[in-house]
Amino acid sequence: MNEAKNVLLVGVGGQGILLASEVISQAAMNMGFDVKKSEIHGMSQRGGIVSSHVRYAERIYSPLIMKGTANVLLSFEKAESERWIEYLKPGGQVITNTTEIVPPVLNILGKEYPHDVLDRMKEQGTKVIAVDATSVAKKLGNTRAMNVVLLGVLSQNLDFSEDTWLKALKARVPKKHIDLNLKAFAEGRALANGRG
Repeated sequence: MNEAKNVLLVGVGGQGILLASEVISQAAMNMGFDVKKSEIHGMSQRGGIVSSHVRYAERIYSPLIMKGTANVLLSFEKAESERWIEYLKPGGQVITNTTEIVPPVLNILGKEYPHDVLDRMKEQGTKVIAVDATSVAKKLGNTRAMNVVLLGVLSQNLDFSEDTWLKALKARVPKKHIDLNLKAFAEGRALANGRG
């Protein structure tokens, strides 16, 4: 595979974006690819915007995804998917959590949260998979596993075997949380297959 695959992860601080990008990078390395990753934390400790770029191919020279080149936009908060949509390549895939985290600044600015963002993207012809990953993780006993539910959905959209993903999870997730995360990953894969 000479052409780079680009996965852009976006959301707000505290959603597990950085761990998710580490798992994707580990899975790509397990497949023998060269991987580059870049993170922008913003004010992540205060719920600010966080993004992570993951690129892999036989050889990668830059960690940054250019606008219009992301194969997948993986959004942990639904409005962030629209904010970053210009990075998606034509025919690319948006995978988004349906969670809404309304930033306090909207109230200050007198603006409203864009509740119809997914409908607008679909009307424009964007391929969107929207899942309530937070609720799935809550049923498993820990909403923080939402990021791994989304990885499960993503895993059905990248050419890595399930075993490759499981090895990457086991390598990157703390051992005390591995059972929960394996369940979250399986739930995400089931959602992507329409079984969830």
